[in-house]
Amino acid sequence: MMPFNTISFNTMLFKPLIFKIRRYGKACIATLVALVSVACSVTPPDNVSVVENVDLNRYLGTWYEIARLDHRFERNLERVTATYSLRDDGGVKVINRGFNVEKQEWRESIGKAYFTGSPQRGALKVSFFGPFYGGYNIIGLDDDYRYSLICGPNRDYLWILSRTPTLDTATRDKLVATAKRYGFPTEALIWVNQ
Repeated sequence: MMPFNTISFNTMLFKPLIFKIRRYGKACIATLVALVSVACSVTPPDNVSVVENVDLNRYLGTWYEIARLDHRFERNLERVTATYSLRDDGGVKVINRGFNVEKQEWRESIGKAYFTGSPQRGALKVSFFGPFYGGYNIIGLDDDYRYSLICGPNRDYLWILSRTPTLDTATRDKLVATAKRYGFPTEALIWVNQ
């Protein structure tokens, strides 16, 4: 049994801390839950439709990143590709690769993706670390699977992908017009050197 003075000291020391946790704990937990749910959102932005007739086998393979909106995990990358293959568990293995021009080195990220509903609907969740997923939404896709338009869970994430390192001007303009119609800030697109 602890001496009385030690109990009093511990009570005096921790009582204010316990009070603060009780007082602010619910707000902190609510804020944390809100942040995690936004960070892990997988649905497309409001009023953005995903492609409804995706053939995964035709979508697999290597895609070249033609354009993207800026975000820190691809900053300074050129010659960016995304390669998709089937996983044993029915998901999709994702290998993103690009050359960091500032550090003069190749970067590679390996992730996994799963359809969030029907495997014909272009709505997937993708993860590159642990249990955290983000949205991978196919919002434009050529009938011959030559190019696609991808977005994340909000209008901060947008990619134009192609089976070839370049796209003709008419196709680029068509994809940019589609993205603009959906409310993406197309004037901020970064055109990737391949």
